[in-house]
Amino acid sequence: MKSSVFVAVTGTKYYFGTEFIRPGQLIRFRKEPDNPHDQEAIKAEMMPVGKIGYVANSPQTVPKGCRSAGRIYDTFDEHVFGVVRFVVKDTVIVELVHHIEAICVVNMGLNDQFTFGSMSQEIS
Repeated sequence: MKSSVFVAVTGTKYYFGTEFIRPGQLIRFRKEPDNPHDQEAIKAEMMPVGKIGYVANSPQTVPKGCRSAGRIYDTFDEHVFGVVRFVVKDTVIVELVHHIEAICVVNMGLNDQFTFGSMSQEIS
């Protein structure tokens, strides 16, 4: 059985913060090869807000138990999805899920949350 791969989303305070992020929500990670600051940059996006931060990629920002952007960069083509597991201050810990290719959200209201079903219950 494959072990879970976790990453940390950092830099959230420069975008929308973490107030709206909850365990079970989906995040899409997309490579950003033209990023002038980091050749292995992977941006984190949530529907419908867009970019919420980046996968941590330095020893100072990668928490213990998480992988850096450099460690996961070659494990997927253009994008990969993940499920939020924890939110600690301005850092979001996400478990990668390689089996999701795309998501489609239909008829969501302004106050509705998109969560990834029962996976959010597994951490209890």
